Amino acid sequence: MVDIANPAGMHGSRTTGAGMTAASRPASAPDALAPLAAIAPEPWHALAQQAIEPNGYYLADWELAVNASARGRTGVAALSAWMSDAGTPRLIGLLPVITARRAYRLPLPALVSADPYGTLSTPLLDRDMAPDAVTRLLEQARKAGAHALILENVSLDGAAMQAIRKSLTMQDLAPRILQSHARACLDATRDAEDLLRDALGAKKLKELRRQRNRLAEHGDVTFDVARTPAEIAATIDTFLTLEASGWKGKRGTALTQDAGDSAFIRSATKALAEHGQCEIVTLRAGDTPVASGVLLRHLDRAFYFKLGVDERFAKLSPGVQLTLDVTRHLCADPVIASADSTANAGHPMIDPIWRGRLAIGDVLIPLRKHDPLVSLIHGALTLRRSIREPLRRVARSIRNRLR
Repeated sequence: MVDIANPAGMHGSRTTGAGMTAASRPASAPDALAPLAAIAPEPWHALAQQAIEPNGYYLADWELAVNASARGRTGVAALSAWMSDAGTPRLIGLLPVITARRAYRLPLPALVSADPYGTLSTPLLDRDMAPDAVTRLLEQARKAGAHALILENVSLDGAAMQAIRKSLTMQDLAPRILQSHARACLDATRDAEDLLRDALGAKKLKELRRQRNRLAEHGDVTFDVARTPAEIAATIDTFLTLEASGWKGKRGTALTQDAGDSAFIRSATKALAEHGQCEIVTLRAGDTPVASGVLLRHLDRAFYFKLGVDERFAKLSPGVQLTLDVTRHLCADPVIASADSTANAGHPMIDPIWRGRLAIGDVLIPLRKHDPLVSLIHGALTLRRSIREPLRRVARSIRNRLR
């Protein structure tokens, strides 16, 4: 039995990170979870193409880059479900995980979905075998000694959660919602101009056109999309510079301010571009980039990762102007049906523009029937949230006002 507070040699907190290699796994613990880095990219790519629900942040090229160097997010383990397909192992389910000790600094017998440097941890499940994949993932968590699995920031109404509920029902178990909220998403099947007019109204659109005309006084306003690995490599510095020029740079949390974060984003965006799964969008006034953002693409969904703006143009709303063009860009793409803002609930910039709402929450999944430890885990996390959440809301409000 693995010590669930420290499986497979994992240690440290979510904020400090911890390394783990195959060599560090104790030989006396046959049920120890494999390190995420041990999952081969090829079956991972194949699973992503078969996923019942998209998650750009758990694509192999993204999450392996995060796991390799991103600040506080390295050394992750993996819950993986496999089946034999004509004698060849086939990956049908995958969830990167860390211990509750690392995630919350609490010695709880639970595993927690790993933070993929994006606010979505929906597991990848094969669409043809989703409930079976869930059952195998949960069984692996049990064998590792966990009494609960905690999924943070999952789509509550999505196909993956439906498969999880089906698997749990078959085991006479039920998930517990720890917290939920709604965040902005885009219905990209609509006509962009109709959508923007309905969302913002004629008066606000007129004001934004006036601001765009003022922006044009600095040069022709253009919207560029970098798609190929070469284009991504040539554009990433522009994005990183803009992202570090605002409040994130002042707080010391910009990607370029940490060597590991910088290495992760450069590696991930270029690798994803090889599969057509990443774009860097940039708004320019003449030769001057005024806003830039990263879009991930998985199946029929896009994910709006991060946005950076030139604060010298703040009065002309460069972030909003870029998002208007992103909206038109995604609505014109026949492959994309929806886009997840992956933003905080009530985000002051994106919420008024993307009026669709996606139910997101944290879910506690018990792994055994009538387990008293599950109630203890639930209670500990509820108490922790009641203490931390008011402080986080204040900090989030301050950050939003500075954007």
